[in-house]
Amino acid sequence: MAITQEWKIRTRARECAHTGAVFADGDPLYTALFEDLATGQLSRKDFSVSAWEELHESLTPFSFWKSQFEEAVEKTTTKNVVEKEGAESLLRRLVEDEEESTENARYILALMLERKKTLKQTDSRKTDTGKLLIYEHVVSGEVFIVRDPELKLSEIASVQDEVAVLLGGKARGKADGESEVVGTDEGNPPEAPGPDASEPPPSA
Repeated sequence: MAITQEWKIRTRARECAHTGAVFADGDPLYTALFEDLATGQLSRKDFSVSAWEELHESLTPFSFWKSQFEEAVEKTTTKNVVEKEGAESLLRRLVEDEEESTENARYILALMLERKKTLKQTDSRKTDTGKLLIYEHVVSGEVFIVRDPELKLSEIASVQDEVAVLLGGKARGKADGESEVVGTDEGNPPEAPGPDASEPPPSA
């Protein structure tokens, strides 16, 4: 069952899924992903802390974590329009497209954005199709799911080159034979994802 085949980026809700109470800026909340066993699709729900404490023992989420509600920050694009696609917008496009051929690039882009503190890894889960890394956008709260392709060390350089080209830059080998992503402002990706970040349910 390929969970990520039907996954699109999910935005944080503005109200509690249980009570309907509207979140205020800075409110703590719990985000949970639920799997439809019949279709393999995931849905997202956001709960207030009090609602989560009331319900969590009866729920069986695929993944969940505690975060904080923040009002969306609108960015103007009327000035200094950048023609080259940045790492975040590229990852968004590739996640939405869900082309199997971009799986490695999505993984590297997610690691780059994690290092830049744009994304934070909230969980990792093993499924029938492999290990899934679950990320939350630090500002918007959007959830990104990326499969870990378990790249070998010898494969990293070619994927970095692929990402550099996608970002409108160029790939250049170092003198010692290693590769680096150049020609962009996004920097080089770290070598490994962050640790699992699952948080146990709060006590009732």
